[in-house]
Amino acid sequence: WETCWFKVELSIPLAWAGREVHFVWESDGEGMVWRDAQPVQGLTKEGEKTSYILTRSLKESEPHSLTLYVELACNGLFGAGKGSMIAPPDPDRRVTLSKAELVVFNRDVYELLVDLEILLDMAQLLGEEDQRSFQALYTANQMVNVCDVTDPCTFPAARDLAAAIFSQRNGDSQHTIHAMGHCHIDSAWLWPYEETIRKCARSWVTVVHLMEHNPELTFACSQLGLIPVLWQAQQFEWVRSRYPGLYARIRDFVAKGQFIPVGGTWVEMDGNLPSGESMVRQFLQGQRFFQEQFGRICSEFWLPDTFGYSAQLPQLMRGCGIQRFLTQKLSWNLVNSFPHHTFFWEGIDGSQVLTHFPPGDSYGMHGRVEEMLKTVKNNKDKGRVNHSAFLFGFGDGGGGPTQKMLDRMKRMSNTDGLPRVQISSPDQLFSVLEKESSQLCTWVGELFLELHNGTYTTQAQIKKGNRECERVLHDVEVLSTLAVAQDRAFQYPASQLQQLWRLLLLNQFHDVLPGSCIQLVVEDALQYYTEIRRAGAQLQEEAVQCLCRDVLQPEVGSTQSTLVLNTLSWERTEVISRPGPDGTDTLALVTVPSMGYALVQEPFVPPQPVAVRKQEDGSVTMENGVIAVCLDTMGHLTSLQLMDSGRSSVPEGCYANQFALFDDVPLYWDAWDVMDYHLETRKPVTTLLRPLEITLAGGLRGSVRFSLQVGKSSTLTQEIILDATCPYLRFLTQVEWKEAHKFLKVEFPVQVRSTNATYEIQFGHLQRPTHWNTSWDWARFEVWAHKWLDLSEHGFGVALLNDCKYGASAHRNILSLSL
Repeated sequence: WETCWFKVELSIPLAWAGREVHFVWESDGEGMVWRDAQPVQGLTKEGEKTSYILTRSLKESEPHSLTLYVELACNGLFGAGKGSMIAPPDPDRRVTLSKAELVVFNRDVYELLVDLEILLDMAQLLGEEDQRSFQALYTANQMVNVCDVTDPCTFPAARDLAAAIFSQRNGDSQHTIHAMGHCHIDSAWLWPYEETIRKCARSWVTVVHLMEHNPELTFACSQLGLIPVLWQAQQFEWVRSRYPGLYARIRDFVAKGQFIPVGGTWVEMDGNLPSGESMVRQFLQGQRFFQEQFGRICSEFWLPDTFGYSAQLPQLMRGCGIQRFLTQKLSWNLVNSFPHHTFFWEGIDGSQVLTHFPPGDSYGMHGRVEEMLKTVKNNKDKGRVNHSAFLFGFGDGGGGPTQKMLDRMKRMSNTDGLPRVQISSPDQLFSVLEKESSQLCTWVGELFLELHNGTYTTQAQIKKGNRECERVLHDVEVLSTLAVAQDRAFQYPASQLQQLWRLLLLNQFHDVLPGSCIQLVVEDALQYYTEIRRAGAQLQEEAVQCLCRDVLQPEVGSTQSTLVLNTLSWERTEVISRPGPDGTDTLALVTVPSMGYALVQEPFVPPQPVAVRKQEDGSVTMENGVIAVCLDTMGHLTSLQLMDSGRSSVPEGCYANQFALFDDVPLYWDAWDVMDYHLETRKPVTTLLRPLEITLAGGLRGSVRFSLQVGKSSTLTQEIILDATCPYLRFLTQVEWKEAHKFLKVEFPVQVRSTNATYEIQFGHLQRPTHWNTSWDWARFEVWAHKWLDLSEHGFGVALLNDCKYGASAHRNILSLSL
């Protein structure tokens, strides 16, 4: 991930006067040309950018000798994987410079070649039943006959033949394609965050250079940076701080309406796993940045490459001033083809947003005839709307549009036999779609991607860090707000919180939080979580010191007490662990009001203490007057009873808290996918290392512990806890994981019958079927949830809660959590 620098001294021959002169550079590492201490051109062989135009017509007044610098990175457009794009980076990879030349560029030959490419594509792709294909073929043949490659004077006549075809116009009913430059740049993926900063600069300086010579070009800039059409605020902030000259040029083109900020969020976050509050902060930080820097907020939410979209997003979008949404990722569905490309998407509260999927099913088009025809043919809403988006440019690893893409589309702008192609903007596209929207269909609920289900579980430490840091920042804000309300002299830590939130939001990027990134990115992300925890703990301490200053300074001779805070919005009665006089922890049952605190001196005694009993067969029973449980020596939950109802939750002969190991060998996307066929490889975990033993004998708390061997070399230790007055059983699970291509889950069969299970999502919940009647049902064999999933029938139900997991499923009567 280092870069090296080349000093390039050029001397242009005087004999090249009036000629177009290029500096050609070909290497298998990404590069950047610098001139007069400013970046001027990105160089990427994979992105078809291997030259820098020195002059379009050499004049005597122009400098004939000049010095350039080339910064060459030791990675390609898609990182530095060995043998495969998604392989780990190769630390021994060598980068080769294969060409560095000063050349004359023959623009006439180039234009002639683009003419022939378009005509031959029309001849081949329009089909024998279309007369235009024959017209294109015979015109190309005539051009070959007219053109003498040794005599440039014959070129104009050949080009006139092509122009005659391209100038034959379409009818009024022809489909209109709205082409927008786009450059999706993943903020981190097969490369670390630091490399993304250089990728943004390489891509955007190239786009700006294109705009200077193509004033019609529009570029939608997104967080990712794959294709210039949408932007994420974090990437702009990087460029603003590292490349101020480039950033100033970008702002000029924003003012002209060519460089178009879309997206509206801090990064292109994962669409499933961030909490509701995190999603609100993504929009808040993104929209605030665009307003401050460019004088406007985004009216379109642009999220083309995320692995599914929560049913809560429409409401959040509308609340943040956004009524339009663009993505294409559901074209990756492995089972069912999504039935629309333009439709209204309705969230769980009834909020609707106009949604468009580019019918070409890509955000990295190249402006070819084949792609235009696919866009029209593939459109699933023909007759309802007659306009669609076409996002062109290299992406994912950056790159963006090229001059050749623009030149291809100029020839297709209004040519009979092809759809109309116009360089457009997101606002122009959505404005015309809104006018045509009266016949559009409505999709209600989540946009579930039938692929990449493994990203709900991959990289467990990242998932845990995200959930914990969301909780830390929530608590800091609650306590700091209470401190301000009590003492106006308290300084609310707004700037520190913004910095911590932006770190957390950065880690919610759609290849970081899902875990589909290289090890170096994981290490960076875990370091950011550590920093959020550390700084968050300090801010909490400062708020508590102000909020509880009086009670933290007890009078002399007063009884020792413990300060307990509750940052949730309801009163809680729970057993806590607190330091005793001798330094050891002691337990106490306390009641703390909503969003408040209490001093605990003499803890009150529960109405019914926890009773723990070991049976003759080695099993253990625990009860607290609310629930009663029975556990066998393997740690299986054989009975769970709500005592008031007298009803058992575990079916006769079944085991809950059953760990199961599955093979995890997907078709290709290793860190992303778990395939449906993994369910056929289920093996219950049955190797006991340490049988169930009682660790706390009752009173305020009862607990037991056991250990299992998982797979060949992993171990699992679990403590099961029942507290006084508590209506749930807690499982503290620690796994030393050393398996490869295995998937560990825990299962809870329950004595409840329902055709739907309920899952927590952002600020709400969602129901999904527990049966596999249709392909849409069984494609959701592995789904995501936040802190709970629930299976209930009238008057009775069981919920499975967690503090750091997202992957889950509920099939028939079995609740399963992916570990």
